[in-house]
Amino acid sequence: MSQQKADYVDDTEIDTGLDDHPDDETLEETVANLEANGFEVVVVDTADEALDAVQSQIPAGASVMNGHSTTLEEIGFEDYLGSGDHDWESLPDQVWSIDDDEERQAARRDAQTADYFLGGINAIASTGELVAADMSGSRIGAYPFAAGNVVIVSGTNKVVPTLDDAFDRLESVAYPLENERAQEAYGVGSAIAKQLVFRKEMEDGRTTVVLVRDQLGY
Repeated sequence: MSQQKADYVDDTEIDTGLDDHPDDETLEETVANLEANGFEVVVVDTADEALDAVQSQIPAGASVMNGHSTTLEEIGFEDYLGSGDHDWESLPDQVWSIDDDEERQAARRDAQTADYFLGGINAIASTGELVAADMSGSRIGAYPFAAGNVVIVSGTNKVVPTLDDAFDRLESVAYPLENERAQEAYGVGSAIAKQLVFRKEMEDGRTTVVLVRDQLGY
Protein backbone atom coordinates (compact mmCIF):
# COMPACT_ATOMS: atom_id res chain seq x y z
CA MET A 1 0.00 0.00 0.00
CA SER A 2 1.39 3.42 -0.94
CA GLN A 3 2.20 5.95 1.75
CA GLN A 4 1.56 9.64 1.41
CA LYS A 5 2.92 12.61 3.30
CA ALA A 6 -0.22 12.94 5.42
CA ASP A 7 0.36 9.42 6.78
CA TYR A 8 3.33 10.49 8.88
CA VAL A 9 3.89 14.26 8.72
CA ASP A 10 2.26 14.78 12.14
CA ASP A 11 4.80 12.42 13.72
CA THR A 12 7.84 14.07 12.13
CA GLU A 13 9.60 17.25 13.20
CA ILE A 14 10.28 19.46 10.18
CA ASP A 15 11.03 23.11 9.47
CA THR A 16 7.57 24.19 8.32
CA GLY A 17 8.97 27.54 7.20
CA LEU A 18 10.67 25.67 4.35
CA ASP A 19 7.50 23.80 3.38
CA ASP A 20 5.22 26.71 2.50
CA HIS A 21 3.97 28.19 -0.75
CA PRO A 22 5.60 31.20 -2.42
CA ASP A 23 3.58 34.26 -3.29
CA ASP A 24 2.64 34.82 -6.93
CA GLU A 25 5.54 37.19 -7.58
CA THR A 26 8.08 34.70 -6.22
CA LEU A 27 6.55 31.86 -8.20
CA GLU A 28 6.73 33.90 -11.40
CA GLU A 29 10.37 34.70 -10.65
CA THR A 30 11.09 31.03 -10.00
CA VAL A 31 9.52 29.97 -13.29
CA ALA A 32 11.47 32.63 -15.19
CA ASN A 33 14.75 31.54 -13.62
CA LEU A 34 14.09 27.85 -14.25
CA GLU A 35 13.34 28.62 -17.88
CA ALA A 36 16.48 30.76 -18.14
CA ASN A 37 18.41 27.71 -16.90
CA GLY A 38 17.02 25.56 -19.71
CA PHE A 39 14.10 23.84 -17.98
CA GLU A 40 10.65 23.68 -19.52
CA VAL A 41 8.07 24.65 -16.88
CA VAL A 42 4.35 23.90 -16.64
CA VAL A 43 2.34 25.43 -13.77
CA VAL A 44 -0.98 23.84 -12.79
CA ASP A 45 -3.42 24.26 -9.91
CA THR A 46 -4.36 20.71 -8.92
CA ALA A 47 -3.08 17.15 -8.72
CA ASP A 48 -5.50 16.11 -11.48
CA GLU A 49 -4.15 18.83 -13.75
CA ALA A 50 -0.63 17.69 -12.93
CA LEU A 51 -1.44 14.14 -14.05
CA ASP A 52 -2.91 15.50 -17.29
CA ALA A 53 0.22 17.59 -17.84
CA VAL A 54 2.48 14.59 -17.29
CA GLN A 55 0.44 12.41 -19.63
CA SER A 56 0.64 15.07 -22.34
CA GLN A 57 4.45 15.06 -22.15
CA ILE A 58 4.91 11.38 -23.04
CA PRO A 59 4.24 10.10 -26.56
CA ALA A 60 2.80 6.70 -27.39
CA GLY A 61 5.38 3.94 -27.59
CA ALA A 62 7.87 5.61 -25.23
CA SER A 63 9.60 3.59 -22.54
CA VAL A 64 8.77 5.05 -19.13
CA MET A 65 10.49 4.64 -15.76
CA ASN A 66 9.99 6.44 -12.48
CA GLY A 67 11.90 6.79 -9.25
CA HIS A 68 10.10 6.60 -5.95
CA SER A 69 8.15 9.82 -5.47
CA THR A 70 5.45 10.61 -2.95
CA THR A 71 4.37 13.40 -5.30
CA LEU A 72 3.86 10.97 -8.19
CA GLU A 73 1.76 8.81 -5.87
CA GLU A 74 -0.30 11.81 -4.76
CA ILE A 75 -1.15 12.91 -8.32
CA GLY A 76 -2.07 9.34 -9.29
CA PHE A 77 0.75 8.74 -11.75
CA GLU A 78 2.07 5.53 -10.23
CA ASP A 79 -1.41 3.96 -10.27
CA TYR A 80 -1.90 5.13 -13.84
CA LEU A 81 1.44 3.73 -15.02
CA GLY A 82 0.70 0.39 -13.36
CA SER A 83 -2.84 0.22 -14.76
CA GLY A 84 -1.73 -0.36 -18.33
CA ASP A 85 -4.29 2.20 -19.50
CA HIS A 86 -1.76 3.88 -21.79
CA ASP A 87 0.37 3.24 -24.87
CA TRP A 88 3.76 3.34 -23.13
CA GLU A 89 6.29 0.64 -22.30
CA SER A 90 6.17 0.48 -18.49
CA LEU A 91 9.66 -0.37 -17.28
CA PRO A 92 8.70 -0.65 -13.59
CA ASP A 93 6.43 -3.57 -14.49
CA GLN A 94 9.38 -5.30 -16.12
CA VAL A 95 11.85 -4.48 -13.35
CA TRP A 96 9.72 -5.56 -10.41
CA SER A 97 8.65 -8.79 -12.09
CA ILE A 98 12.26 -10.08 -11.86
CA ASP A 99 12.79 -12.42 -8.90
CA ASP A 100 16.58 -12.59 -8.96
CA ASP A 101 18.09 -9.71 -6.95
CA GLU A 102 21.14 -9.19 -9.14
CA GLU A 103 19.14 -9.32 -12.36
CA ARG A 104 16.58 -6.90 -10.96
CA GLN A 105 19.31 -4.47 -9.90
CA ALA A 106 20.84 -4.63 -13.37
CA ALA A 107 17.43 -3.96 -14.90
CA ARG A 108 16.95 -0.95 -12.62
CA ARG A 109 20.24 0.45 -13.87
CA ASP A 110 19.26 -0.15 -17.48
CA ALA A 111 15.93 1.59 -16.84
CA GLN A 112 17.77 4.83 -16.02
CA THR A 113 18.11 5.26 -19.78
CA ALA A 114 14.35 5.20 -20.37
CA ASP A 115 12.89 7.47 -23.03
CA TYR A 116 11.07 9.26 -20.20
CA PHE A 117 12.08 9.16 -16.55
CA LEU A 118 9.74 10.69 -13.98
CA GLY A 119 10.24 11.67 -10.38
CA GLY A 120 10.05 14.37 -7.78
CA ILE A 121 12.53 16.83 -6.36
CA ASN A 122 13.34 17.83 -2.78
CA ALA A 123 13.79 21.57 -3.20
CA ILE A 124 13.60 24.27 -5.85
CA ALA A 125 15.59 27.46 -5.39
CA SER A 126 13.80 30.53 -6.67
CA THR A 127 17.10 31.33 -8.38
CA GLY A 128 16.47 28.41 -10.75
CA GLU A 129 18.23 25.32 -9.34
CA LEU A 130 16.82 21.92 -8.39
CA VAL A 131 18.14 19.92 -5.42
CA ALA A 132 17.49 16.25 -4.66
CA ALA A 133 19.07 13.36 -2.81
CA ASP A 134 18.70 9.59 -2.61
CA MET A 135 20.15 6.83 -0.53
CA SER A 136 20.72 4.57 -3.55
CA GLY A 137 20.77 7.09 -6.38
CA SER A 138 18.11 5.16 -8.29
CA ARG A 139 16.10 8.32 -8.90
CA ILE A 140 18.63 11.08 -9.35
CA GLY A 141 20.92 8.94 -11.47
CA ALA A 142 18.67 9.47 -14.48
CA TYR A 143 18.19 13.21 -14.12
CA PRO A 144 21.54 14.67 -15.26
CA PHE A 145 22.16 12.56 -18.36
CA ALA A 146 21.02 8.93 -18.52
CA ALA A 147 17.34 9.34 -19.40
CA GLY A 148 16.28 10.59 -22.80
CA ASN A 149 13.75 12.95 -21.24
CA VAL A 150 12.99 13.88 -17.64
CA VAL A 151 9.69 15.01 -16.14
CA ILE A 152 9.91 16.31 -12.57
CA VAL A 153 6.71 16.97 -10.64
CA SER A 154 6.72 19.19 -7.55
CA GLY A 155 4.36 20.99 -5.28
CA THR A 156 5.12 24.70 -4.99
CA ASN A 157 5.71 24.10 -1.28
CA LYS A 158 9.24 23.05 -2.30
CA VAL A 159 10.13 26.49 -3.63
CA VAL A 160 12.58 28.32 -1.35
CA PRO A 161 14.48 31.59 -1.87
CA THR A 162 18.07 30.46 -2.45
CA LEU A 163 20.25 27.45 -3.13
CA ASP A 164 21.41 27.50 0.49
CA ASP A 165 17.76 27.35 1.55
CA ALA A 166 17.30 24.39 -0.81
CA PHE A 167 20.09 22.52 0.98
CA ASP A 168 18.46 23.41 4.29
CA ARG A 169 15.12 22.12 3.05
CA LEU A 170 16.71 18.84 2.02
CA GLU A 171 18.13 18.38 5.52
CA SER A 172 15.26 19.70 7.64
CA VAL A 173 12.13 18.79 5.64
CA ALA A 174 12.74 16.14 2.98
CA TYR A 175 15.14 13.91 4.92
CA PRO A 176 13.12 13.62 8.16
CA LEU A 177 9.98 12.75 6.21
CA GLU A 178 11.72 10.26 3.91
CA ASN A 179 13.46 8.69 6.90
CA GLU A 180 10.10 8.18 8.60
CA ARG A 181 8.57 6.77 5.42
CA ALA A 182 11.49 4.38 4.89
CA GLN A 183 11.29 3.07 8.43
CA GLU A 184 7.57 2.41 8.08
CA ALA A 185 7.84 0.93 4.59
CA TYR A 186 11.11 -1.02 4.81
CA GLY A 187 11.98 -1.20 8.50
CA VAL A 188 15.21 0.76 7.97
CA GLY A 189 15.99 4.44 7.87
CA SER A 190 17.09 6.53 4.91
CA ALA A 191 20.21 8.64 4.31
CA ILE A 192 21.29 11.61 2.25
CA ALA A 193 23.91 9.49 0.54
CA LYS A 194 23.87 10.82 -3.02
CA GLN A 195 22.96 14.41 -3.76
CA LEU A 196 22.26 16.28 -6.98
CA VAL A 197 22.28 19.98 -7.75
CA PHE A 198 20.66 20.38 -11.15
CA ARG A 199 21.72 23.89 -12.10
CA LYS A 200 21.06 23.92 -15.84
CA GLU A 201 19.60 21.77 -18.61
CA MET A 202 21.75 22.12 -21.71
CA GLU A 203 19.54 20.10 -24.08
CA ASP A 204 16.47 21.95 -25.34
CA GLY A 205 13.21 20.36 -24.26
CA ARG A 206 14.80 17.47 -22.35
CA THR A 207 13.71 18.31 -18.80
CA THR A 208 10.25 19.53 -17.84
CA VAL A 209 9.27 20.70 -14.37
CA VAL A 210 5.56 20.47 -13.57
CA LEU A 211 4.83 22.83 -10.67
CA VAL A 212 1.58 22.22 -8.80
CA ARG A 213 0.01 24.90 -6.62
CA ASP A 214 -0.61 22.33 -3.90
CA GLN A 215 1.07 20.87 -0.83
CA LEU A 216 2.62 17.76 -2.35
CA GLY A 217 5.50 15.50 -1.47
CA TYR A 218 8.54 16.43 0.55
